[in-house]
Amino acid sequence: MNDTTRAEDPPATARQAATPLTIAKPFRLQWEAAQNAHVLLYPEGMVKLNQSAGEILKRCDGTRDIDTLIADLEQAFNATGIGAEVRAFIADAHSRGWLE
Repeated sequence: MNDTTRAEDPPATARQAATPLTIAKPFRLQWEAAQNAHVLLYPEGMVKLNQSAGEILKRCDGTRDIDTLIADLEQAFNATGIGAEVRAFIADAHSRGWLE
């Protein structure tokens, strides 16, 4: 353990999991009736999202961390065991710059 890490500090992954998720600027999530889907709008274009991606991203409103988001999805869709898939999507969305 180095001088800057204290024994009571949670690991980085735990801190990241507790961080509220939010759509990154310059992206804007909205329902697009013409596409019959949620889309991410940005200055150069648009990303059409499938239903699962739209449901996940619309919950990335800065009020939920990943565990709360997963619990909300499981309750809303009467599903269990979706955590790994949601975490994989969140990681991909982060790598694409869609989430802060």
